[in-house]
Amino acid sequence: MSAETDENLETPRRRKWTIDVTPLRHAAFRRLWIGQGVSFVGFQVTSVAVPVQVYALTHSSFWVGLLGLVNLIPLIVFGLWGGAIADHMDRRALLLISSFIAWGATLMLVLQALLHLDSLWLIMAIVAVQSTGFAISSPARGSIIPRLMPPEMVSSANTLNFTVMQAAALSGPLFAGVILAHFDYSAAYGLDAALFTAGLYASFRLPAIPPLSSTPVATPHHPPRDKTGSPGLRSVIAGFEYLWTQPVLLMSFVVDIIAMVVAMPRALFPELAQTRFDGHGAVGWLYAAIGVGAVLGGLFSGWIGRIHRQGLALIGAIIVWGLAVAASGMAHSLWLAVALLAVGGAADLVSAVFRQTMLQTYAPDEMRGRLQGVFTVVVAGGPRLGDVRAGAVAAAVGAGASWIYGGFACVALVILVGLLSPALLRYDTRTAVGPE
Repeated sequence: MSAETDENLETPRRRKWTIDVTPLRHAAFRRLWIGQGVSFVGFQVTSVAVPVQVYALTHSSFWVGLLGLVNLIPLIVFGLWGGAIADHMDRRALLLISSFIAWGATLMLVLQALLHLDSLWLIMAIVAVQSTGFAISSPARGSIIPRLMPPEMVSSANTLNFTVMQAAALSGPLFAGVILAHFDYSAAYGLDAALFTAGLYASFRLPAIPPLSSTPVATPHHPPRDKTGSPGLRSVIAGFEYLWTQPVLLMSFVVDIIAMVVAMPRALFPELAQTRFDGHGAVGWLYAAIGVGAVLGGLFSGWIGRIHRQGLALIGAIIVWGLAVAASGMAHSLWLAVALLAVGGAADLVSAVFRQTMLQTYAPDEMRGRLQGVFTVVVAGGPRLGDVRAGAVAAAVGAGASWIYGGFACVALVILVGLLSPALLRYDTRTAVGPE
């Protein structure tokens, strides 16, 4: 057998395990993917710089954890409302408006740092505005993907999205560590503002994406859900009513809330970077570690699309996440902690892809914005509530104990939920009934 024949046989084998890049052939998705990836690098730089600045001002992990609450409230309110709006107006227009809100908040962070205002409350207020923009843009962006891609490519598109976001979660904190070690906070926020323009450009280049229909159509599996025709409170409630009737989707949100709220240790990174490891350089690696694992997991994610028992796989991935977090909290070597957090990051990427794919391929289009709003609250709000949990527990029993016990508690609770949720464990893409 020739070397050329060996190579031809090996290529399909590699494709079974490496990331599927087929969705990048679609120009609109490709631009959105690149813009999101570049802008998210800056977002991650700010996500490190803000808690480090707050810790420098207060010398308290409690206040760092409280940033999670400041982020969470706008996420809940505007994430749900933004999802309802996304079901009633052009999603491209909504993405642009909300992106400008987040960009303006980033420019305000630059200004307060340049003026050396050193005001904790001003920083908190700006973070709330930034969170508002993010909360509205995320449901719009998530509900755009199924409109750009054929159904069979949604899983691969989500994997690409989560991988590039985790690549940003890896590189952003590393950039932040270098910047904060050699420059001031304004340089970190300024980089975020500059990179954000890539996301704005990608949003401008999207085609118009209006609602498919202003009047939802009933089907045997999906009765009429929203008769208001407007994105008000009743529309948001209709989304929750629909979600409540779908146990698989509902429990996929519940297990993710457990994973993020109970086990996320990132609010403890600034304190332990100083007390256990090696200052600002260590904090960058700790914040980047989850991204390291997620990127590696994404690059070797070709197998994800072949998994049909997605509910069972989701539970397994979160168990791995919790165990990895607990083990990393017991590590006294920076590099061992980073390696273990990376394992958790890979598991987190797998769980995120399964949850997003289950939602996008099952929910009907007229509900996708609202369900993406709930997804935003859970995915983005869960870690922030986890910051509050980690900071509060650290104030009571210490940062190390908060980190370790959170991981083990996550494993116990997710196993319990799995045992009590047979519908989630049985979920199989080959037999599941989606929207018609």
